[in-house]
Amino acid sequence: MKKMLRSQFVLAAAVALAGVMCFAQDGAATYKAKCAMCHGPAGIPNPNMAKAMGIKPVSDPAIKALTLAQIEATVKSGKGKMKPVSGLSDAQVKAVAEYFKSLK
Repeated sequence: MKKMLRSQFVLAAAVALAGVMCFAQDGAATYKAKCAMCHGPAGIPNPNMAKAMGIKPVSDPAIKALTLAQIEATVKSGKGKMKPVSGLSDAQVKAVAEYFKSLK
């Protein structure tokens, strides 16, 4: 009985970890496909793009202060010169927002 419970626990932990890893990769892949061309692969935009579009790097205090909900809203609705990002599910928007917050 204990062996069976332990096996079930290990299986559940492995499935949960795999789900988390896929979620994180999805955010990174979505960012690379939809965001990096303007915001830069590491969250630091090209100087010309930054000037033309008014994009700040992730290290800027105003960007660091953004909540996940604010980033998600910006992705969905746009802000300033940024147009809404189309074709993303709510889960993808959340994943890309979390990935963006993780950039240093």
